[in-house]
Amino acid sequence: MKKTKCSAFVRGLSMASAILLSGCKAGVLDPKGPVGHDERTLIITAVLLMLVVVIPVIVMTLVFAWKYRASNKKAEYKPNWAHSTKIEVIVWTVPCIIILILGTLTWITTHSLDPFKPLETADSQKPITIEVVALDWKWLFIYPEQHIATVNQVAFPENVPVRFKVTSDTVMNSFFIPQLGSQIYAMAGMQTEVNLLAHETGAFDGMSAHYSGEGFSHMNFKALSQTPSQFNEWINKVKQAHRELDQNSYDALAKPSEQDPVAYYSSVKPDLFKSIVMNYMNTNSDMASEEMQSDSGVTDVR
Repeated sequence: MKKTKCSAFVRGLSMASAILLSGCKAGVLDPKGPVGHDERTLIITAVLLMLVVVIPVIVMTLVFAWKYRASNKKAEYKPNWAHSTKIEVIVWTVPCIIILILGTLTWITTHSLDPFKPLETADSQKPITIEVVALDWKWLFIYPEQHIATVNQVAFPENVPVRFKVTSDTVMNSFFIPQLGSQIYAMAGMQTEVNLLAHETGAFDGMSAHYSGEGFSHMNFKALSQTPSQFNEWINKVKQAHRELDQNSYDALAKPSEQDPVAYYSSVKPDLFKSIVMNYMNTNSDMASEEMQSDSGVTDVR
């Protein structure tokens, strides 16, 4: 009976492990670009360094529990023992060395993986620029060089650097393609940037990594890494769409909605991305002016 229970436990543990490990086939542990690869290396290195402390502690916990069990009469009992210089040296030196190594790695990778740092390829490919706007609850992608726009789908050629210029037309959000790496926050009235590159073709999951309200859980998109010919075909497909992204259609798109399908716009209002950013810049300036007048006791009589 005990063997049956033990076998069932082992089988259950194996199944649970398989289910948990199946999640490692995507996301940050399955990078498809140089940034994602470096970030995975950093994560694995940090975990291994921390296991230098964690594993011995777990092992010693089990060993001590077994050695000093109530039935072991041969275990040496020292009720007045309070200090060991050797133990103090070990328990302080090892963590300090690990922290020093982790701090050095963090310093180096923080600069090498700076999201604003342009990426370079062996053949010096010119980067493609894509403007990203976080909306409620969807993603708008504007291609200023191709004069097109898409919703909840972004495409780019493989082995070509992509410069994402990111902002928000709503609350703060976070733009993230886990397999390519480096999430970046999207904030109203501000433009930020993240440079990414895909080393192979494929459809990668993109997501909102910051809670932004009721429709947050459905705020996902697909990032398509394509061959140059496939990308050109995709551009032509979008240009054949029957919708144009002017100010009126943008205002309708910006209204809160959930689970929006992929949408294509064959043309875009010039400088739409800039106007979205500047709209909040003007608002922020007015608010700051009002606060200064309030603090100084001056009343605006305009």
